[in-house]
Amino acid sequence: MAVSTVRYYETLGLIPAVRSHGNVRLFPRHVLRRIALIQVSVRFGISLAEVAALLADLPDHRPPSREEWSRISTTWGEHLARQQAVLARMQAELTGCIGCGCLSQTRCAVVNSDDRLRTDGSGPRRVLEAREND
Repeated sequence: MAVSTVRYYETLGLIPAVRSHGNVRLFPRHVLRRIALIQVSVRFGISLAEVAALLADLPDHRPPSREEWSRISTTWGEHLARQQAVLARMQAELTGCIGCGCLSQTRCAVVNSDDRLRTDGSGPRRVLEAREND
């Protein structure tokens, strides 16, 4: 891992700043586990802000307890389940769009979802109306 990444995590408060008398960073085993957890979390699409929110309740001076790890695991399991639901919905919409073949901007739920101007007619309605008013 790049030193700049470690410094960045330290700046964000994700890992405690443990230093020797010579100002050398020292990392107890529980801090190394924290760093590994952060890396895995980011790889799974969990933002550093979400990581910080969960790690804020963990002690800096000792390894988290089994219950604390369990709470984190449950929370991130729920996060991943939400991501799976979003991906499944995207896949269904994409499959429906490709399978549909309509290529219609007036009927397509993917390309033209929630179009409030469709009842006014086709084309660039605001541009056309502005030209008519000039």
